[in-house]
Amino acid sequence: MTTPQINAERLLNSLAEMAKIGETEKGGVCRLAATIEDKKGRDLFASWAEIENCNVSVDQIGNMFARRHGMNNKLPPVVLGSHLDSQPTGGKYDGAYGVIAALEVIRCLNDHDIETARPIEAVSWTNEEGSRFPPAMMGSGVFSGAIDLEKALETRDSNGISVREALTEIGYAGDRSCGNRPIHTYLEAHIEQGPILEQENTTIGAVLGIQGIRWFDIVVEGKEAHAGPTPMPTRGDALVSAADLIVEIENIALRHSPDGRTTVGTMDVFPNSRNVIPGQITLGIDMRHPEEDVLSTMATELRSIFQAICKRRGTTGNVSEIWYSPPTLFDAETVSTVEEMAQMRQFSCRRITSGAGHDAKYMADLCPTAMVFIPCDEGLSHNELENAKDEHLVAGAQVLLDTALTRAEILDN
Repeated sequence: MTTPQINAERLLNSLAEMAKIGETEKGGVCRLAATIEDKKGRDLFASWAEIENCNVSVDQIGNMFARRHGMNNKLPPVVLGSHLDSQPTGGKYDGAYGVIAALEVIRCLNDHDIETARPIEAVSWTNEEGSRFPPAMMGSGVFSGAIDLEKALETRDSNGISVREALTEIGYAGDRSCGNRPIHTYLEAHIEQGPILEQENTTIGAVLGIQGIRWFDIVVEGKEAHAGPTPMPTRGDALVSAADLIVEIENIALRHSPDGRTTVGTMDVFPNSRNVIPGQITLGIDMRHPEEDVLSTMATELRSIFQAICKRRGTTGNVSEIWYSPPTLFDAETVSTVEEMAQMRQFSCRRITSGAGHDAKYMADLCPTAMVFIPCDEGLSHNELENAKDEHLVAGAQVLLDTALTRAEILDN
C-alpha cells in the first residue's frame, strides 16, 4: 500500500498558529480547560475541520469530534487525536500536536482524494491535563465509562466553578451522548515528555502502554501558635511533619527504581503567616509505576510512613487517594503496525512505555489502541520551554497517517 506524504509546511504552520492562543512570555501556552483560551483553541480546530468538510460534533463532556466520512459509514471509525488544554505553564506541543497531526491526516487524505473504507475522526478530548479540574483525562474517561458523567460535570475548580458551568460559558456543553458507540482503532501522536528517544537518537517510539498512576491528597494537622513564645519541643508544627514526609516520598520512588516515580506537586500552608507556627498543610501527591503490584506497595508505604511521622512529630492527619489509573497495555497488533509504518519510512524506531498518562489509556479499554511518540528537546514537558524538532513533528504525523490509513482500510470488524 502506498500512502501520500503529509504537507509538512501546513502541519508546522498550524502548530505555530495554535501556539499563539494562550501564548506565554517564555514561548509556552496557558490554555486551561474550559477557559476563554481553550474556547479559542477549540474554535480554531473546528474552523479548520469544517474547511475539510468534516462533521464536527461535541458531546456532553465537551469532547470534540471531526468526522471524515468513509465508503461505509456504518463501520466503526478510526479515531485519532489528543487534547488542546494545557498546564498553567505548559508547552506548545503537549496534546496540541496530536490533535493537529490528526487533522493533518484528514487534510492529506482530502488533498489526494483518498477514500477509506471506514470513517476517520479527529478528536480533541476535554480536560486531559486535570490541572483546573481533577482528575486528568476527564473527557476520555467519561467517554469510556470509567468516569461518571454527572460527577465529572459537577467537579469544581479552586474558584468553585463547575465543569458544567465552565463548558456552558464557553459554548462547548454539547448534547451528543458520551461514548455508547463502537470505535475500530484509536491512535494518538504525542511528544515523549521524557528523554529516552532523544538520548538514543531515535525518531519514533511505538508505545507499548502507560504506567499506573495514583493521586493522593494529604492533610497534616498540627497546632497554630505564636512563633516567638512557643518552645521548640512543645510545638505541633504541621510544616515540619510535611517536610519529613516529602523527603520520605522521594525515598519511596528511589526504593523502587528505576521505574518508580513520586512527586509532591502542590502545597498549601495554613494560616500562611510568617510568625505563626503552621497548623495545617495540604499536599498533592503524584505516584507512578508500570507494575500494578509495585504501585500498590508504594501506596502502602506512603500511608505507613505518614502515620509514623505524625506519631513522632505530634501531628495528625489523613491520606486520601483521589484517583487511580491502573497500568495499561496497548494492543500488540496495533503497536506492531506503528513499528512497521516507521520502518517503511526508514525512521529509527524503538518500543517504549509511556511515563505520562494520556487519553489513549481510557481508549484502550474500548478498542485496539496505540501511540506514536516523537522526541522532545531534553525530554522537557509541562514547561514553557518544551520544544520538538520540525523533522520529528513531521515524521510522527507521517507515521500516524500511514498507520491510520492501514487501519481504516480494514473491512472486518
